[in-house]
Amino acid sequence: MERRTLLKALGLAAFAGTAAGRAVAAPPANMKGIEELQKNWKTFLPAGANVPSPAEPVKLSKDEWKKKLPAESFHVMREEGTERAGTSALNNEKRAGIFACAGCGLPLFTSEMKFESGTGWPSFFTTIPGVFETKKDHYLIYPRVEYHCIRCGGHHGHLFDDGPPPTGHRYCNNGVALKFIPKDAKA
Repeated sequence: MERRTLLKALGLAAFAGTAAGRAVAAPPANMKGIEELQKNWKTFLPAGANVPSPAEPVKLSKDEWKKKLPAESFHVMREEGTERAGTSALNNEKRAGIFACAGCGLPLFTSEMKFESGTGWPSFFTTIPGVFETKKDHYLIYPRVEYHCIRCGGHHGHLFDDGPPPTGHRYCNNGVALKFIPKDAKA
């Protein structure tokens, strides 16, 4: 075994052990049932907000995406990169509202779906139904589930099974792939 491969494997094993032993904060106490939370997501939108449909695909060329997105968002969303942990202002976002795709504006999560995971990335225990497609990612040797916006194909992050009840899921999202729309914003 090459030294580099061995060091990667040891590093991943240490990281996995740390992540598995990490205490995960519980979802908000006022959380409704998952079905109700997913069904009533539009109540988190500003009054009169225009909501794009997941059935309206956004297809742009690489150059068009480069013009539309900031460089770091382009790297994450179009090249499946990862932003540095702890750098997103959305980690500390506590207001009521919607987290939408930075590429196409499709609503993905509500503020009640968010929880503090301690990972350094915005984390959610469920999603608005029908907004993501998933695929296996073998980039870090072991397989992970990667998720992409169903409307524009933008990479958002990875799905893990170490989240809080009731789902046990953690959608670990890159902050640069999201835009936050406060409920009290003018539409």
